[in-house]
Amino acid sequence: MTNQHGDFIWYELMTTEADAAAAFYGAVLGWQARPAEGSVRGYNIFGVGGADVGGLMTIPPEDCDTGMQPGWLGYIAVRDVDAAAAEILDAGGRQYVPPTDIPGVGRFALVADPQGVPFYVMRGAMDGTSASFSQEKTGHCHWNELATSDPAAALAFYGARFGWEKGDAMPMGEMGDYQFITHHGTTIGAVMKRMPDGPRPAWTFYFGVEDIDAAASAVLGNGGTIHYGPAEVPGGVFIVVAGDPQGAMFGAVGPRKAQA
Repeated sequence: MTNQHGDFIWYELMTTEADAAAAFYGAVLGWQARPAEGSVRGYNIFGVGGADVGGLMTIPPEDCDTGMQPGWLGYIAVRDVDAAAAEILDAGGRQYVPPTDIPGVGRFALVADPQGVPFYVMRGAMDGTSASFSQEKTGHCHWNELATSDPAAALAFYGARFGWEKGDAMPMGEMGDYQFITHHGTTIGAVMKRMPDGPRPAWTFYFGVEDIDAAASAVLGNGGTIHYGPAEVPGGVFIVVAGDPQGAMFGAVGPRKAQA
C-alpha cells in the first residue's frame, strides 16, 4: 500500500447490532453498507460516494462475555506489523490480537497504548492509498481525537511509534491543553485529558457532514444521543459528539447551513 507509516487508514465499528447500526449511520452520514468480499465472513464495508471509508462487524459472543462494549477503532499504517506490535509491548502497551494475516487484505494486530486505549496497526496487501481519512470529503473521517488519562505520555508514545508531532495547542484551563497532532505537515487530530467523570480513555473519530444541524437531528431521530454540541470550533465549522443506539461514541463535523 502507498500510505505512509503513521497514517490513519481505516475505521471500524464493533457493535452488538450490525443491521441497526448500518441503518443509523446511513441516515446520519449517508453511508451504504455491503458485505465484504473474500474470506472475511460477517464483515461489512461502509461506503460513500464510491469510496470505502470503514468497516462494521458484530462483536463476537466470547468478547461480549468479557465485557467488550460497542465502539469505534482506528487502523494506523505501519511498515512492519510484527515490529510495530513488539515495540508497542516494549513501550508498556498491550496486545489483544497478535500479528495476523487476512488473505488479500493485509496483516494487522489489535493493540492498546499504555493508557489502555485500543487501536489497530496494519500493513495493507494491495496497492493504492486509503481515503478513509480525507478532510476535504463529506462522509470521510476529518479528525482523530484522543481523550486520555495522561496526554504527555500518550503524545510521547504515539510520536515515537508513528512519527506524529505536536502542532498548535489551545489552553483548556484546568483540563490542560488541547494539543493538535500533525503528520507530514497535516493536522490530523488532537490529544486532550479526559474528563474526570467522562467516558474511559478512547479515540473519538469525527466524520464530515454537509450540515451539522441536519446530522444532529438525524442522530436524535434515529435513536442516538447527542452528548455535546452543535458547537463551533476553529475553522468556522461545528461539531457534535454523539452516541449511536448501541452506545458507540463518534463525532460529526461540518458547517451550519442555517447560518450560511
